[in-house]
Amino acid sequence: MKSRLLITAALAAFLLAPCASFAADDTGGLASLRGKSISAPDVAGSDALRKAIETEPLDRDFTEQPPLVTHAVDEYPVTIAVNKCMDCHSWENARKEKATKVSVTHFNDANGKKLSTISSRRYFCLQCHVPQTDAKPLIANTYQRPAGTR
Repeated sequence: MKSRLLITAALAAFLLAPCASFAADDTGGLASLRGKSISAPDVAGSDALRKAIETEPLDRDFTEQPPLVTHAVDEYPVTIAVNKCMDCHSWENARKEKATKVSVTHFNDANGKKLSTISSRRYFCLQCHVPQTDAKPLIANTYQRPAGTR
């Protein structure tokens, strides 16, 4: 019985040891793959991420990038029962609403079978399509668009 209690105590100490150093670290214990610490995000600068630019679509940065959303989506519910995006972007409404039609690729299931409604894999639009914004990059980088996509 005593040995079982000692084993339990040792296991608890082993499992909780990382938590002690995590709690004392003001960065949340995060570090980059190169070992540099990651500071907390600038909350004041994150306001730009919330404000969509309502203009013509910005250029895509890489091939196969999902198009950016050219308007705010704060008040657009997308739930299991309702997809507000389809009020304008469905094939039935796109012309009338002067909106981009949802791609035909969104009507294929995982096996490539054509469906009469949007695939459940493509139903939650904001998983791939994000509002365009003029936010500064969070981390400096030297990325350049491929020559063929400029």
